[in-house]
Amino acid sequence: MKKCIEGSEAVATVIASCEPDVVSSYPITPQTHIIEDLAWLKNSGQVDFEFIRADSEFAAASIVQGASAAGGRTYTATSSQGLLLMMEVIYATAGLRLPVVMTLANRAVSAPINIWNDQQDAMSMRDAGWIMLFAEDNQAAVDLHVLAYKMAEKLRVPAVVNMDGFVLTHTVEPIDLPTKSQVKTFLPKYKPSNGTILDVKNPVTLGAFATPEYYQEFREDLQHDLLLATDLLIAENKKFKKIFNREYQPIEYYGVNNPEAVILTFGSLVGTVKDVVDDLNKQKKKVGVVNVVMFRPFPQKELISVMKKVKWAAVVEKDIAFGSTGGLDLEVKAALFGKSPIQVDSYSMGLGGRDITKAEIEKIFTKMLSHKRQK
Repeated sequence: MKKCIEGSEAVATVIASCEPDVVSSYPITPQTHIIEDLAWLKNSGQVDFEFIRADSEFAAASIVQGASAAGGRTYTATSSQGLLLMMEVIYATAGLRLPVVMTLANRAVSAPINIWNDQQDAMSMRDAGWIMLFAEDNQAAVDLHVLAYKMAEKLRVPAVVNMDGFVLTHTVEPIDLPTKSQVKTFLPKYKPSNGTILDVKNPVTLGAFATPEYYQEFREDLQHDLLLATDLLIAENKKFKKIFNREYQPIEYYGVNNPEAVILTFGSLVGTVKDVVDDLNKQKKKVGVVNVVMFRPFPQKELISVMKKVKWAAVVEKDIAFGSTGGLDLEVKAALFGKSPIQVDSYSMGLGGRDITKAEIEKIFTKMLSHKRQK
């Protein structure tokens, strides 16, 4: 049964169903409702996880890192400047191979101060060694957290689910909330392997001092296992679909077969582009949209497969890698280089919460279809 529920409350509900051992966070707009709802569930006696109030985002990240190192299933959430304050711990969590799961309610970063949505904060952790997933809508935000735990714990790599601040976190819409029994069937109780956590009966060292003779091997191991996440997501979705009747692929295509032009994007902007795709295809324009659900590791093989027959493409994203182009644009062009003759245009739009309209998206499609290129 679907329930009309706010995105943040829906995420809190599914996190509770995942039965974490420790939850810690620090309030920051627009993430706050998630952690408030988890606190309410704890206070009302509906859950038995440890809810630890932190005095900063850095402290919250450190708390879940420590709890994960002790063998617990953990959760935290943040946004924007809060993520930046966590950053030292974010990198260390991946290096320690701890399967922490986090929600990032995407929000612009300062300065100037802005609380509205773009994906600039997410781009700050793209090289941190985390699995990074982007939710198109609140149903995806709910489901991707369950998948995030499964992948993180199998690979011993942390995972973050990105959901657009306000656009998703504060929007009420019908969501099919997984039951606790469904989640438990897909996501059994976390049992870390011997030698991967701190245990007085089986002493190990996590995050030891690594000299140049050994440091690179540690990083190679992280890279190797992180790259396994693409195939793992595809494999786990076969089981996920049987239980929940929904599935999520690293790269998802929507539109006509053999499109002449596509837009590649992620997050809630996918929904806007889909509306335009529907309108244009009714006019026999032959267009589509590529939804990048998995950003890290970047699914190059899957992207190339989708883009085989595309003539024109544009990347539209709500971030910018200053001094270069958008973060998604860099990945797309690197994946296609030497493997496809497609010319890819780049658009960084919607920064600081500025609305990206259907008219603007249609204009980008029209430009591609007319083969007029910006100089």
